[in-house]
Amino acid sequence: MSAPTVRRRRLGAKLKTRRDELGWTLEDVAEKSGGRLNTAKLSRIDAARVAARQADVELLLDLYGIDDAELRSALLALTREGARRGWWQSYRAVLSPVYEDLISLEADATSVRTWQIGVIPGLLQTGEYAREFMTSIGMSAAVEEKIDALVEVRLARQAVLTSREQPLTLWAIIGEGALRTQCVGEGVMRDQLARLHALSRRPNINIQILPTDAPPHVGQMGSYSILGFEDHVDLDVVHVESLTSAIYVEDSAQVGDYRDAFERLRAAALPVEASVKRIAKMKEEHA
Repeated sequence: MSAPTVRRRRLGAKLKTRRDELGWTLEDVAEKSGGRLNTAKLSRIDAARVAARQADVELLLDLYGIDDAELRSALLALTREGARRGWWQSYRAVLSPVYEDLISLEADATSVRTWQIGVIPGLLQTGEYAREFMTSIGMSAAVEEKIDALVEVRLARQAVLTSREQPLTLWAIIGEGALRTQCVGEGVMRDQLARLHALSRRPNINIQILPTDAPPHVGQMGSYSILGFEDHVDLDVVHVESLTSAIYVEDSAQVGDYRDAFERLRAAALPVEASVKRIAKMKEEHA
């Protein structure tokens, strides 16, 4: 299966939802398309088994009466990205399909809201911190052999924060324990804290610290990230990563639960300016 599977599923789900709202079957749509679409192709688009052609999606948007300009633009972007070959595909030998999905989604997202209980978010890591962290969680010699390439990928991902005309907006909430990790490499944590402090001053990046002495909170159930796409929250996707795997939460109601949980974490964490000061103080302790 090719990398942009999440995008294809989001597109297929949105089109299917609209068709169901109209009360149409696949046969109805095939007939209304005047023979340009058949039920087999429509079924493959629904199930994300194929990268949909832009002309086919434009026809479906017209048939379904989706005339909201922003929504049409978002869905057509999903279509284009679903078939796009990205820079990360040259690293396919070392990337899992789920990780490729994450990178491709970040490349198209307009925002990321991430809660990380025990590690600095990947989009904010230095190369040496990333290397030490990946080495520490590597569960096999095969993973260790890929470390150099995986660090390259980690750093390349970060271009979405700085190199685009409209940089990705990142709101990161980090457990204080992650900032107090004692890395083995000399200066690794000092440099990582310095990078966090520098990036926190960018207008598209907000960082909050959730203190270790905070009362019980919803974030203790685990880390996650919400990838957002313009103003259409029904296209948002949640990425949840564990030691050996990762999943995507795409159901709108469940995504809403994660969104609400993030707001509760924002309220529980130190305010942004206080967090920046806390990071600066920790950096000085490593000087």
